[in-house]
Amino acid sequence: MSEATVALAPWIAAQRTSLLAQRGHAWLLQGPSGLGQYALGMELVRAWLCDAPTEQGACGQCSSCHAIDVRTHADLCVLMPEVQMMALGWPLSEKAQADIDDKKRKPSREIRVEAMRDAVEFSQRTSARGKGKAVLVYPAEQMNHITANALLKTLEEPPGDVRFVLASEAAHQLLPTIRSRCLGHTMVWPAQDQMLQWLQGQGIAADAVVSFLRAAGGRPDDALALARSGRSPQAWSALPQAVAKGDVTALGDWSPAQVIDALQKLCHDLLAASVGGAPRYFAPADLPKTVPPLGALTRWSRALAKAARTADHPFNAGLMLEALVAQARNTLHSKH
Repeated sequence: MSEATVALAPWIAAQRTSLLAQRGHAWLLQGPSGLGQYALGMELVRAWLCDAPTEQGACGQCSSCHAIDVRTHADLCVLMPEVQMMALGWPLSEKAQADIDDKKRKPSREIRVEAMRDAVEFSQRTSARGKGKAVLVYPAEQMNHITANALLKTLEEPPGDVRFVLASEAAHQLLPTIRSRCLGHTMVWPAQDQMLQWLQGQGIAADAVVSFLRAAGGRPDDALALARSGRSPQAWSALPQAVAKGDVTALGDWSPAQVIDALQKLCHDLLAASVGGAPRYFAPADLPKTVPPLGALTRWSRALAKAARTADHPFNAGLMLEALVAQARNTLHSKH
């Protein structure tokens, strides 16, 4: 989803204004997925590098803002897993792009140490435009220990004109030494009416907004991604009954990772119901009338967590889907 097609959420704008009023060479934006860490990180680096910034952020009109829009800013280094770089339109290094084009390897799903070393070298160079330099790392938890240690020394002794923003959806996975070198900011969870109004402003029908927001666990960015994925609210509501019948076709066009995520949400709500709690992702009427025993749900939850570790590279996606649906059906009909 490109940034240009998404209006900046008011809660992101408010956080941007607050953070720009504070000083610091490194920020750590932290919180669950779907709350706008990447959007806020981009707003900060835009303002830092802008030729005519205001207290509310970048001007959006200058040559610096344009260079960021077209992904060619000489003083901005973006560090992400290659799969996300490509999805968001950020160019890879010439060598990385050549390796992928030549089928020598697949795009990485973590931040490669080679990219971090390039970023460290970038931070030590003189600013090309004279406004300092910025490094954006997202999602920061996708650094392995070698990559994180390559960044650590630069965070400890930063060159004078470089600023960092690390945006994370699992900050607890970062090295404590990385966290301690940054100013921490916990992402704001916006009010329900704010989220509903913003999502409707993105072109989502009013009657669908509540369903998508529920399916996303109340996370607005995730709700927008769901709405733009082509899924319908009706298909989401029908999912529990479909898997209870073993209906694989209800999930036929979903990736294994998406199927596992949906089943984990269903399992979560059934676990909550088994101890008297309220569901989070599905409406109560969507769930099976008879809740499976706690033991069966716990075993299912563990099996889904194990499957999630290999969801990005299944041996056979079709067989994996059939196995996941069969497992769900067996759990939903379990007596013990």
